[in-house]
Amino acid sequence: MELLDFEESSDRIVARLKGPDAAVTPCTAAYVVGCDGAHSAVRETLNIGFAGGTYAHVFYVADVEGGGAAMNGEVHVALDPTDFLAVFPLKDDRRARLVGTIREEAEHHHDDLSWDDVSKRVIEWMRIDVARVNWFSTYRVHHRVAERFRSGRAFLAGDAAHIHSPVGGQGMNTGIGDAVNLAWKVAAVARGVADRAILDTYETERIAFARRLVATTDQAFTAVTSATAFARALRLHIVPVLIPSLFAFRAVQRLAFRTVSQTSVNYRGSALSQGAARSVHGGDRLPWVKTDADDDRADNFTPLTSLDWQVHAYGEAAPEIRAVCEQRRLPLHLFAWRPRMGRSGLQRNAAYLVRPDGYIGLADRSNGSATVLASYLDAWKLRCETT
Repeated sequence: MELLDFEESSDRIVARLKGPDAAVTPCTAAYVVGCDGAHSAVRETLNIGFAGGTYAHVFYVADVEGGGAAMNGEVHVALDPTDFLAVFPLKDDRRARLVGTIREEAEHHHDDLSWDDVSKRVIEWMRIDVARVNWFSTYRVHHRVAERFRSGRAFLAGDAAHIHSPVGGQGMNTGIGDAVNLAWKVAAVARGVADRAILDTYETERIAFARRLVATTDQAFTAVTSATAFARALRLHIVPVLIPSLFAFRAVQRLAFRTVSQTSVNYRGSALSQGAARSVHGGDRLPWVKTDADDDRADNFTPLTSLDWQVHAYGEAAPEIRAVCEQRRLPLHLFAWRPRMGRSGLQRNAAYLVRPDGYIGLADRSNGSATVLASYLDAWKLRCETT
């Protein structure tokens, strides 16, 4: 079904959907979420601006079979004065996904581009022998962020809200992050277990990160593809020396992992985020820790599969906190204190109110102030459905 457009009233969305037989059917819903890509019909219906630009080059992605030193199951990135090539291993031996550029002269001659139009220079000097092309597609790279991620009962997520270059490999992670952030909020409001004001936090939590990401990837992508003398010197002489040296340090490896996986993203500036206990603040992602020295499968993330609001205490929970959790039917998870928890930034005997998406809503270092916890729950009209 294809969404054509929609209208919003005070309590519903009425959308027009076109089926495969071209018949148009009305659909009534409480909310609409535009996850419909860069040419989003939801965004266009809302007349939300999509500021940004488009890079000059045409890029390709191809799944290939072949041989050569670079077809060894590892990621490779090659740079030369005017071109680049990224090689990503696939599951089967001798298969990889290649990302690179179309020859400049071929970009302007015809629209039906094929593997024959690919710039082969870097492929050849990397000695990749492509025996078969299983899939091939071309695209132009954009860098854009929607002016708003919400208008009334309509929301934007994923490529409908932001698109950027593939540098960093964060496109899918960012779209999933949008969906995870929004889904539990809409579900809670629809079930009547949270105040509608909680929906306002979706845009504030996600749009700032999207703007930073697009700006960062734009700068990196420009450095990779630019033909200026400075850019050539950077990618040919500085980056090849600097990057391997930096990645020899474990701290840099961990930073790179946290950046690409987006586990370091925080919502400290959100209206939903309150308090701090040691180095963990409201709005931070709950630090992962093992909870049993003898069982590698035991960790503090296991309770998060319930997708409920819940309280975590590492050590002891004060009687007042226990009482509030019991009265509100709020799950309370107690973990015996381990030194590794302190090294992860957690504070012994503090109380952490964890959101359904694994982020911390409230961090209370005192662990005895039941009033703080109760006030937070009341402010957002949060009710737990756990029996």
